[in-house]
Amino acid sequence: MEILLLLAFIGFLVGILGTMIGAGGGFILVPILLIIFPEKTPEEITSISLAFVFFNSISGTLAYHKMKRIDYKSGLIFAASTIPGAILGTIVITMISKNIFNLIFGIILIILAAYLFLKPENKNRNKIANETIQTPPKTQKKWLGVLINLTIGFISTLLGIGGGIMRVPSLVHLLNFPVHMATATSQFIVAIMAFSGIIVHLINGNIVNNLMPVIILSINAIIGAQIGARLSAKVQGSIIIKILSITLTLVGLRMIFTTFF
Repeated sequence: MEILLLLAFIGFLVGILGTMIGAGGGFILVPILLIIFPEKTPEEITSISLAFVFFNSISGTLAYHKMKRIDYKSGLIFAASTIPGAILGTIVITMISKNIFNLIFGIILIILAAYLFLKPENKNRNKIANETIQTPPKTQKKWLGVLINLTIGFISTLLGIGGGIMRVPSLVHLLNFPVHMATATSQFIVAIMAFSGIIVHLINGNIVNNLMPVIILSINAIIGAQIGARLSAKVQGSIIIKILSITLTLVGLRMIFTTFF
């Protein structure tokens, strides 16, 4: 009973944060699950996390849809572009040491987080993010977005984390998406990516064998996502970026830590 209550609480909180930053929350949930369920295999942990991410992202997507903040055209293009990268990632991971890659990328994440946190505030971008959040950028470099998401799909597969923590900053700083639209569109993309992963785990039986944790986490993820979407509407874009930078730091530290321990 205590474990179920703990899972409910974790699912609720991670659901809120994951939706606020458009990341799904899986990168936060996985290390927690590893501590709670040390006896479970990596495949089982990943399946539980992906199910959580899917329901969290679907709930967040529905909430953002009502707010008219999702750029569906870009979202579908970018989601499709992650697939080749994900396939390549599954091939490359068998050829290199994941510990070395985790160390390198963990450092990169921390550098990126420091850049986002310390970067001087762009008043014009904040104005766009807060006043015209329902309008997609007038000039979008779609080819750049495809390359970015191709890379994110590759990295996500290598590291076993959701791509939202990398996608949101790239949408904002490289493709000029308003912050709130970037988080909403990222949530939509994460939902598609998570669904493709769930199908594989359903076939392998990993989700069925862990149905209770999946149900508890997913129900509370749905509730938390609705709250997270509403909170994102009341929080300034600059604050969301600060939250994202702190989250990136935590993920980077976790990756470096797992390299040595």
